[in-house]
Amino acid sequence: MGKRLIVQRRGTGSPVFRAAGHKRAAPVKYRKITKDEFENNAGISAEVLELFHEPGRGSPLAKVKFMDGYQTLMLPAEGVSVGSKIEFGVDAEIKEGNVLPLLAIPVRTPIFNIEVRKGDGGKLVKAGGTAALVDSKSEKSVIVKLPSGKFKKFPSEVRATVGVVAGGGRTSKPFLKAGAKYHARKAKGLKYPRVRGVAMAAAFHPHGGGSHQSPHQPTTVSRNAPPGRKIGLIAARRTGYKRGRQNRVDKKDVQ
Repeated sequence: MGKRLIVQRRGTGSPVFRAAGHKRAAPVKYRKITKDEFENNAGISAEVLELFHEPGRGSPLAKVKFMDGYQTLMLPAEGVSVGSKIEFGVDAEIKEGNVLPLLAIPVRTPIFNIEVRKGDGGKLVKAGGTAALVDSKSEKSVIVKLPSGKFKKFPSEVRATVGVVAGGGRTSKPFLKAGAKYHARKAKGLKYPRVRGVAMAAAFHPHGGGSHQSPHQPTTVSRNAPPGRKIGLIAARRTGYKRGRQNRVDKKDVQ
């Protein structure tokens, strides 16, 4: 009898697949500000008190303090240091680290930590060294080019931070040894190393067996397959290369 697959072991609660959640600092979101405060920019600003590292996160974190004494964590932009001032609102200066609605940010400006819905605190473009670009704007929506190259439409009132996420260049340094890679993946609750299924024996993986490292069968599998067989391209809508498809939204009626 073969051993259980990684996809079967992952949900059992084993420490091998469990992220070190007790090392997390706190959720990283924008402060919830009332509509009048944000639109009128009633002196809303914060000061960076500290920059520190959180295990499992590729970018540093900034502890900021608002004028009323409220403290929270934010993603800092490149160029932000301890003692820097961060402004919030429509009339805030277009400067690294300031938070504005997309409608108030000029075209071709790099941004990050973009809200998907108004007031959710920021969901997209949060990895170290990444940034999106404001592509075009209309009265009710803004089209943003994400780091993946995709173009996504956002409501004009959602917030984003001007600049590039701090911590860029982290992935340029090689790991040099397997132990460093192991601990880096461990902080995120990811298994390392991972052996390819085709390199295993037939008793250990559906793609294993044979003298050549080939699946010897289609890698697509049904959504209703049992756990020991549900491996590969699960319920794939299509396979193969995508040719002649433009991954871009329709920009008609958008200036």
